[in-house]
Amino acid sequence: MDSNTSSLTSIATLRTENVKPLNLLVFQTDFTYKEGAVAAMYGVVRSVSRDVEIITATHELPQYDIWSASYRLMQYLRFWPKGTVFVSVVDPGVGTSRKACCALTKDGYYIFTPDNGTLTHVEQVHGIREIREIDESINMLKTDLRSCVFHGRDLFGYCAARLAAGIITYDQVGSAYDPREIVRLAIQEPVITKGKATGILEIIDPNFGNVWTNIPTNDFVKAGFSQGDMVHVILRHGEELLYDRDTLFARTFADVDKGETLIYNNELMHISLAINQGNFLATYHAGHGSEYHIEFMKK
Repeated sequence: MDSNTSSLTSIATLRTENVKPLNLLVFQTDFTYKEGAVAAMYGVVRSVSRDVEIITATHELPQYDIWSASYRLMQYLRFWPKGTVFVSVVDPGVGTSRKACCALTKDGYYIFTPDNGTLTHVEQVHGIREIREIDESINMLKTDLRSCVFHGRDLFGYCAARLAAGIITYDQVGSAYDPREIVRLAIQEPVITKGKATGILEIIDPNFGNVWTNIPTNDFVKAGFSQGDMVHVILRHGEELLYDRDTLFARTFADVDKGETLIYNNELMHISLAINQGNFLATYHAGHGSEYHIEFMKK
């Protein structure tokens, strides 16, 4: 296990055997609230059981962005009680041959999702103990309105509600298949040497406009960087230079003046960039993904 994975598993370190599903159902999708999809999905859950508690993580994931779905699951999963049931639906391949599955993590979380890469970050941090393909013949909503393009309502939400309510067991979700067959996104690892760290912008904080790298703070510090240092930062999008300047490695946002850029340690112990009471994302036309390459060099 590398230090990146180790730093992210501090809360979820013990393997939990035979964790019973709780009646907690946490949803994330790219559906938004602009029309009735979320209400229909939640209505199906309530029709299955009035006892299942529905919690919204987000319905504002970027459209079709499987990477963001994967990262966001990893971001908050460990803070929920073991046995919590999750539904993640970002599904550009809905209606195709991609598997509809429920994964059981090694530390006891249940995740209903298309097997399209959404499990990538969770597998890296939590591990996948078992995965089952949902049996549509018994675990799909029986209705004249059943749609080939609304599996969030008719398949994932419905089957997840049945598991959370105790109507079915995990074994009754469907047939197990080899976790080695799970679809995985390519995760690029950072490169860290004495006085230098390179990586990518792995995800963004869309509300505040901050950008989060894939560089673990603990490794950054071991490479010789300390809070209070001025660090030279170069950010490129492909060949385009977006940012090239000395930047303070700060303890908190208030360590720099309003409108000034800083390096900080984010909530997941990764190196990040922000503008104090500003928007780094918009100011420097940044985004996330392997094409956004960043370098930190000790002065």
